[in-house]
Amino acid sequence: MMFRKRILKLHPATLILLSFLLVIIIGTLLLKLPVSTRGGHITWIDALFTSTSAVCVTGLIVVDTGSFFTLFGQSVILILIQIGGLGVMTISVAMFRWIGKSISFRHRMVMQDVFAHTPREDILGLVKSTIFFTLGAEILGTIFLSIYWGQRLPFLNAVYTALFHSISAFCNAGFSLFSDSMSKYGSSIFLNTVMCLLIVIGGIGFPVLYDVQSWFKIQKNKRLRLSVQTKTVLVTTILLIAGGAIMFAFLEHHTLDESASLSHRILISIFQSITCRTAGFNTVDIGSLRDVTLFLMIFLMFIGASPGSCGGGVKTTTLALISAFTLSKIRGKKRVNIFKKSIPVEAVNRSISLILVSFCVIGIILFMLLMDESPGPHNISDNPRSFLAYFFETVSAFGTVGLSMGVTPELSTWSKLWLNITMIIGRVGVLTFSYIIVSNRSANGIEYSEENLMIG
Repeated sequence: MMFRKRILKLHPATLILLSFLLVIIIGTLLLKLPVSTRGGHITWIDALFTSTSAVCVTGLIVVDTGSFFTLFGQSVILILIQIGGLGVMTISVAMFRWIGKSISFRHRMVMQDVFAHTPREDILGLVKSTIFFTLGAEILGTIFLSIYWGQRLPFLNAVYTALFHSISAFCNAGFSLFSDSMSKYGSSIFLNTVMCLLIVIGGIGFPVLYDVQSWFKIQKNKRLRLSVQTKTVLVTTILLIAGGAIMFAFLEHHTLDESASLSHRILISIFQSITCRTAGFNTVDIGSLRDVTLFLMIFLMFIGASPGSCGGGVKTTTLALISAFTLSKIRGKKRVNIFKKSIPVEAVNRSISLILVSFCVIGIILFMLLMDESPGPHNISDNPRSFLAYFFETVSAFGTVGLSMGVTPELSTWSKLWLNITMIIGRVGVLTFSYIIVSNRSANGIEYSEENLMIG
């Protein structure tokens, strides 16, 4: 009883973090079982890393998923991906409703923090819609992918492969049963289209999907406008996908020119633009790309998905808000306006804080990785791209993307632990994690007389 009271007193942000940590621990124990691996053994750090990567829907791997884990181990990873993608609290609320139990005020507060940008009465309706939409999208994805792989693999193997990649794509996890991810299927228009749709829908945010669904359902005699949140996410997502694809095609035109057809080159560019923001699949060898292309991908990984989605990063709305804030200051305006709506000052301050704290987190983790790694094949003195590889790895973990230049399996135990922390921070949210550490006690402090300070 005392334990339950303490749990109920926890802030929603703390409750979310603890729920993720609990699932990660359970996943680690299950992956450690001899039945989970083909060789019957996996180190504790690799089991923890794999569990964290699955629950945080990242996709960074230290062992090959398809060849190292048994069907049981792969099933554990798939369940962890599904739980991590939807969120532990979302699933618990759905289970409570299913068995007929009432939802506590604390759970409602958690759902409010996860799914809503403004207070709303239909928060449980949003959660219900999220569950059904997720299952529906994953089932459709499984059907379409089964049609494709059914022509190349035995029936049961094709269905399982389709199910695994459908869930992994929608949850933006990036786990694949193939050692080269999706490289061998880079020329398939059908497969690339299905995968891209699953990734985009899963990363666009459940509040946006719910808003769009409500907009389509509304009767003709009523008028429902899409929220600023929805409009901002849709526009920013389209611009990032289009801009990323164009830039990728331009920067890698020498490599893409070697492809057999124009459609293949377009597919590769679009797929990488979409997947490097959230999902972590790849149809090209990441380590073979130019430094400038990798820098572009780092930027896209840092931005990540949209709020209330399966992906990480600082989110598309933050990029839009920072851009609007910069333009407003250049034009000498006091307020930040988006789609003829003024954004609260608090939201602008949070976006600036989010960017600054994110830079600090990435900088600290990168510093720890560089300091911890001993001389080896990826040491800076031996490989001039080593710094970029670690930087790429850190941002990929922070954005819960999962793309890698190939250094993950060679990392030391401490480096893997640092990336574990990074993935958890990226999935829970930087400001949420900061709030948990700092606590919710307001400290206004003492106000002194003002004195100006030179900037720039």
